[in-house]
Amino acid sequence: MTSMRAVTTVLANERPRLARLGTAERVTEILREQIAAGLFPPGTRLSEESIGEALGVSRNTLRESFRLLGHENLVAHELNRGVFVRVLTAEDVVDLYQLRQIIESSALEIAGRAGPLELGPVIAAVEQAEAAGADGRWDEVATLDLQFHQEIVALAQSPRLDELMRRLLAELRLAFHVMHGSQEFHEPYLVRNRKMVTLLRRKKLDQAVQELRAYLEDAQRELLSAFRAEQAAPPSQGT
Repeated sequence: MTSMRAVTTVLANERPRLARLGTAERVTEILREQIAAGLFPPGTRLSEESIGEALGVSRNTLRESFRLLGHENLVAHELNRGVFVRVLTAEDVVDLYQLRQIIESSALEIAGRAGPLELGPVIAAVEQAEAAGADGRWDEVATLDLQFHQEIVALAQSPRLDELMRRLLAELRLAFHVMHGSQEFHEPYLVRNRKMVTLLRRKKLDQAVQELRAYLEDAQRELLSAFRAEQAAPPSQGT
């Protein structure tokens, strides 16, 4: 669990962005990014006082941001308790992966019809994830894996698809917390990400799309298995 001191330090470093545009939408963007990066795990209570102080924004601005995050299914408001990062269900995972199949495979197909692909950002995401994995930084690998898929969608050069994918991946990051053995889950997908890059470099678009679809089916199956195992486990006893 990330300490509150670490959380406030990360958020305080984001203040310059607010100086340029101090709106609830900008706060929402920052908090969404930090949820996607794993700073706020599922079930975390979002403290108005701590976050507002760290970002230097009013409670009204922060509450509007929480409202927007609620519309994106990233937080839940609980009466008399506050605002919490959502805990996903197995049904959420199925829905998210159905949407991923549509967005990511379509983006690749659109990009392939448009002409030569600019693969630099895709390759960079893979290389950074491989370096993080080699150093044992598996939480960072999880974040960079999502970045890889964001860059896959960016190949279609559609701002609307990019924004939709950013929101989807922030929500999906909440599902990754169920994979307690982070290396065991993510390491095989490093290899598959590299394989996809190789196919794209060789202009084998149809094979890349097929690989992507199989990749997402396998990831969904693993996540669902982990969710069901956790739901079936007896609750832990406090000491």
